[in-house]
Amino acid sequence: MSLQSVKAFFAEHAPEITVIETPTSSATVALAAEAHGVETGQIAKTICLRVGERVLLIVAGGNARIDNRKFRDAFGGKGRMLEVEQVVELTGHPVGGVCPFGLATPLPVYCDVSLRAYEEVVPAAGATNAALRIGVERMARLVGAEWCDVCQDPTEQAAAAE
Repeated sequence: MSLQSVKAFFAEHAPEITVIETPTSSATVALAAEAHGVETGQIAKTICLRVGERVLLIVAGGNARIDNRKFRDAFGGKGRMLEVEQVVELTGHPVGGVCPFGLATPLPVYCDVSLRAYEEVVPAAGATNAALRIGVERMARLVGAEWCDVCQDPTEQAAAAE
């Protein structure tokens, strides 16, 4: 059902955008990057988080990691991952296919600035083997997203890993 809700979303709001279904899974950032021939940072991963009683979606670059301090400063509390069943119930999408399009429940969407490293990104499309290519700014406009800065700088991540 969720792949259909994403296709319906695009049929109504951006009919020129095509959902790409692959024969293999693209449920992880690495698998999606391989399936679509892009860098991991170009995969637009969608994370469903709870802050107090609020649930929100963060769309970030595939190689980005949430910075807890930045997140608390931006949203006034610690972000907690939802249980798989809650994610499916609220978004209508399976984990590995979660995206900000065709949601079962209206949720606030925030795009992290990590996405702006690319002109075009590849978010999931409601199934573990479906995605699409879309301009970063266009994606944010289509889903009514606000921009935020809640991820670690990739150069800081690399230095911390050494």
